[in-house]
Amino acid sequence: MLRSLVLTLTLLTPLAAVAADWTPNAWTEERTVDLTTVGPTEGAHTFPVWLVVLDGQLYVRLGSRAATRIDESSTKPYVGVTIAGHHFDKVKGVPAPDMAARVGTAMGEKYWSDVLIKYFSHPLTLRLAPD
Repeated sequence: MLRSLVLTLTLLTPLAAVAADWTPNAWTEERTVDLTTVGPTEGAHTFPVWLVVLDGQLYVRLGSRAATRIDESSTKPYVGVTIAGHHFDKVKGVPAPDMAARVGTAMGEKYWSDVLIKYFSHPLTLRLAPD
């Protein structure tokens, strides 16, 4: 029984990953990436966001609440990232305002509901890069 529980927990726990495991081109079909920030009062907070991969780089487009979480995180400019069963503790969120239009277009092509979401404010586009 204990062995089964340990095996189950092991399979459900994201693998600790290193920079060498950072393979954005393998994640083009993933629907979301989980970002973890550390707020001044709430502590660690994990939330899913849509992603796109352009030119071998992973990008996210953040709404106001998520952008505030990134900006106020005690680990800024770093976030935790969980994607495709891998967890990266220290990924740099690099603001990429020059990519906002391309990322927005790619989001529209990948996610059908972006037909409405694109009209909401997205003050921050980030390129995620391992440290």
